[in-house]
Amino acid sequence: MLIGIVGKTNVGKSTFFKALTLMDVEIGDRIFVTIKPNQGVGHVTRQCPCKKLGVKCNPRNSQCVSGIRLMPIKLLDVAGLVPGAHEGKGLGNRFLDDLRQADAFIQVVDMSGSTNENGEHVESGSYDPENEIEFLKHEMDEWFSGILKRNWDKIKKQVQHVGKNLEEELARQLSGLNISEDSVKQAIKNLDLSKDPVKWDETDLKLFSIEIRALSKRMIIAGNKVDMKTGEENYKRLEQEHDIMPCSAESELALKEAAKHDLIEYFPGDGGFKVRGELSDKQKKALEFIQKNVLEKFGSTGVQHCINSLVFDEMGMIVVYPVASISRHSDKQGNVLPDAFLVAQGTRLKEFAEKVHSTMAEHFIGGLNAERKKIGADYELKDGDVVEILFK
Repeated sequence: MLIGIVGKTNVGKSTFFKALTLMDVEIGDRIFVTIKPNQGVGHVTRQCPCKKLGVKCNPRNSQCVSGIRLMPIKLLDVAGLVPGAHEGKGLGNRFLDDLRQADAFIQVVDMSGSTNENGEHVESGSYDPENEIEFLKHEMDEWFSGILKRNWDKIKKQVQHVGKNLEEELARQLSGLNISEDSVKQAIKNLDLSKDPVKWDETDLKLFSIEIRALSKRMIIAGNKVDMKTGEENYKRLEQEHDIMPCSAESELALKEAAKHDLIEYFPGDGGFKVRGELSDKQKKALEFIQKNVLEKFGSTGVQHCINSLVFDEMGMIVVYPVASISRHSDKQGNVLPDAFLVAQGTRLKEFAEKVHSTMAEHFIGGLNAERKKIGADYELKDGDVVEILFK
């Protein structure tokens, strides 16, 4: 899974990315600081079954901290977007090309209104951040639409004269965007479009582009810089009409850096921290500001909440723990709850077996859940399930 950190240039994307990954990336107060995409690893968090089962786990592909499982997620911090990116403006072509591989996006918006549509600095509060909430979706919709328009005659020919299936052909044309045939089928069904491409007009192409983008590229909005006065005001004004998550990437980065140096005790997503080391007056003031203006007002910095919400709520993923021995909750080497797998809601046991190891699926005979009850191939996995897959 790959998540893109996207948005207008100079809104704090790289700070947001660094707050999630603690990678040493360039952060600058100018437009197009990021040109080549930065790649790193962040984590989504979920309650680990270890406490419920009364065991001490030994994670291999993830981490467990005080009963919270941290699962790695690949992140991509791409070049900033400007209006007209789909026409090649700014770094548009490079930006959109970088997005091909991403499964979902966190769009970082400057809620303080201190950067205009081109990412240039303006007086704080003078630019309305509502303007940029929809424009990323618009640019991607236009990009998708442009790809289809350029290839529409070829698609029609393949369906009419070669006998190809429209859904299959559309998926083939859009495969470079990491779009599945299932998503194509769902988009056509949702819009009640004809399966005869000759009957599609320009409006149908545009509607399909919007629908397929919404289905295949999930997105949430991170309302960054809410620690600023204008940021808080704009968030309160816009939260009723738009689904925005209040964030302060600078605050999250400061807390993580302080925790890294053992100055405080802090876990990502927490609503507070505990001082552990000796702080300078400057450090005390900075932490007091974060506590008063971010944590007490919004419950957290919002950064961890953003990635968790995108993966679990928007993308509908769940966490499943396969073990070799359900009685010991361990693998063959004795590691307890060693692996945590992120899979889509609705995944059935035999499908999951294929994801764990192809041999398991080939010789699959059933499974056992945490209560040691037998479960079959069509058992629909639930979030937090611990399962033993039985195979010959």
